[in-house]
Amino acid sequence: MSLSPSFGSDRWRLCVAPMLDWSDRHCRYFHRLLTHQALLYTEMVTTGALIHGDVGRHLRFNPEEQPVALQLGGSDPADLAHCARLGAQWGYAEINLNCGCPSERVQRGAFGACLMNEPQLVADCVKAMVDVVSVPVTVKHRIGIDQSESYSFVRDFVGAVSQAGCPTFIVHARNAWLKGLSPKDNREIPPLRYDWAYRLKKDFPELVIVINGGITTTEQVNEHLEHVDGVMLGREAYHNPWWLSEWDQAFFSSRLSSSDNAESVAETVTRETIELQMVHFMMREAAQNQTPWYSIARHMLGLRHGLPGARHWRRVWSDHRLKALPADQVMAIARAV
Repeated sequence: MSLSPSFGSDRWRLCVAPMLDWSDRHCRYFHRLLTHQALLYTEMVTTGALIHGDVGRHLRFNPEEQPVALQLGGSDPADLAHCARLGAQWGYAEINLNCGCPSERVQRGAFGACLMNEPQLVADCVKAMVDVVSVPVTVKHRIGIDQSESYSFVRDFVGAVSQAGCPTFIVHARNAWLKGLSPKDNREIPPLRYDWAYRLKKDFPELVIVINGGITTTEQVNEHLEHVDGVMLGREAYHNPWWLSEWDQAFFSSRLSSSDNAESVAETVTRETIELQMVHFMMREAAQNQTPWYSIARHMLGLRHGLPGARHWRRVWSDHRLKALPADQVMAIARAV
């Protein structure tokens, strides 16, 4: 375990979203090679998994990932307090409560997006966690439930939860349709209303408001940063990871210039050096934890997106027939275009 890093006022300026089955510790290690400054999030970990399962398996992370935030799923204040304490003890820099996931499995557990219908319960959950940890407790949520469209709904939710001690809200600027849409459709079909996130910042200027949903370009990020404190990227960051190598210089230049030895990732690395570092990581994981290389390599398949030979490179790194080979030999095959 490691101590949590301190948070600056712009810590949430750029974030990589919690993504179920994607943002595991291997993915986060890869992303940290590409950006030193952005805040990384775990995939959602339920309170039940921590209370009844293998805590180390769920909470272990690589020290190189910091700053990294733990996202919890749950709705019982006592359980969340227990799990938040565990997260802080393991060294996470933030505890985030999921109030945005619309999946049926999550709904059956009475947490995720359906919690937005119970702002006082969310406030109680937040207060229970705030009372037992010193790191920030934050909430990720939608702007509404189903097809009801009312700005006052999300405004009142944020108002109630902030009074319990939550300083930061990550706003996925779509409604969550709890019936009739898959989680994938819920990320695409409900209309985006970025202006509602902007209004939240105007109504609650003392809070940190981070916007999320459908953001794919540097130009869009810059536009949003004119109105809110931060931007969270998900699918685009995962599928086009080389974009992350531009973030430090593009969005954290003031922080970089104030550091005596800070350099942007884009000026110091290439795709080849990132691949080599990942190979070293794969070999370390294989030796220490018997982790097969293809469990790690799946996260970097977008590294050469759009380049000549990218299809061959992806095919090699995803070829399970090569799983008996060490990662460095697979790298050699992948580069033999």
